[in-house]
Amino acid sequence: MKLVVQVKLMPEAEQVAALLATLRTVNKAANWVSAVAFEQGVPREYELRKHTYAELKSRGLGAQAAQHTIKKVRDAYTTLKANIKAGNLGKPGSKRRRKAESKPIAFRPAAAQPYDDRCLSWQYDAQTVSIWTTAGRIRGVRFICSADGLKMLCEHRQGESDLVERNGVFYLIATCEVPEEKSYEPDGFIGVDLGIVNIATTSTGYQAAGRDLNRHRKRHGDLRTKLQRKGTKSAKRLLKKRNRRERRHVSNTNHIIAKTIVTEAERTSAGIALEDLGGIRQRVRLRKPQRVTLHSWAFAQLGESIAYKARRAGVPVVHVDPAYTSQMCCECGHVDKKNRVDQDLFICRNCGVVAHADRNASHNIAQRGAVVWNAGRESRVPATP
Repeated sequence: MKLVVQVKLMPEAEQVAALLATLRTVNKAANWVSAVAFEQGVPREYELRKHTYAELKSRGLGAQAAQHTIKKVRDAYTTLKANIKAGNLGKPGSKRRRKAESKPIAFRPAAAQPYDDRCLSWQYDAQTVSIWTTAGRIRGVRFICSADGLKMLCEHRQGESDLVERNGVFYLIATCEVPEEKSYEPDGFIGVDLGIVNIATTSTGYQAAGRDLNRHRKRHGDLRTKLQRKGTKSAKRLLKKRNRRERRHVSNTNHIIAKTIVTEAERTSAGIALEDLGGIRQRVRLRKPQRVTLHSWAFAQLGESIAYKARRAGVPVVHVDPAYTSQMCCECGHVDKKNRVDQDLFICRNCGVVAHADRNASHNIAQRGAVVWNAGRESRVPATP
């Protein structure tokens, strides 16, 4: 499985200038290649190379940098086409879709640039890299990362690494090919009910409350609104400084929750059953004040974190249909909208079971997970002679 390790570069002053100029140059060239691709009807990568490679070389890009720039542009159009096909940019004729299809893809001046082993070499013992720039190859650029990240780089780094600049700081995002553990036969399933009030509730009793995270989001949202209304230079500078802070906090919270769930499943030799919540933002209709809460709900990120940590540990994961899991009694299977008394309380109208609503839903998800797993499992019945 593919994982990424992010390292922070610590270049000298002249190295900073070279790296910054390199990103500006390659992304300016990428915008030109994108315009050519748009005019030519977005040809295949080999065909696009015939139209642009010589010009990129004349602009000072090395052979590998030119190839990566062309590939970056072609991959961007492939992603755009996939998003249009999946309906992520709206229906045919919608304003957002027309805007995306009517002009070439543009790259930011500091957009990421891929490097392979011909353009970038790592010295793990010294924690330095040697990297190609438009001013020539610069050596001895120091980097820092966690001890676990350095170990993963030494043992599993493969393929390309991306050079990224964020607020004047340079990072290398390296791809690592980590072997997966062999999946075991689960002894039952842990159901995980995802929500906004409670981020995750499991059938084993673990509950991650969303109160602190929701307060954190509201505090940052109110501060952003205040600074945007103020509109002064210092307010804009503070907005830029706080950029991505909320996102990093949410990501860290999701990783902690995912690690807790996967560790519990591995300890008990159980599988994990998750709700398939794809398309929920298109299905659910809410009042305007509630839309921000729904659209900032990072359930997909949490699900991906659980899935990749489970794959790395060999824990089986299945996705189940979430329909009526919050209205169905986990004891007798009776479905009734009135069973869900309020946010926290579940009382079955048939058998009288009283339970926490999210805990009841997590048991239903665990039961459906076992059904899905058994339906997909190979038959162990001996063949008839």
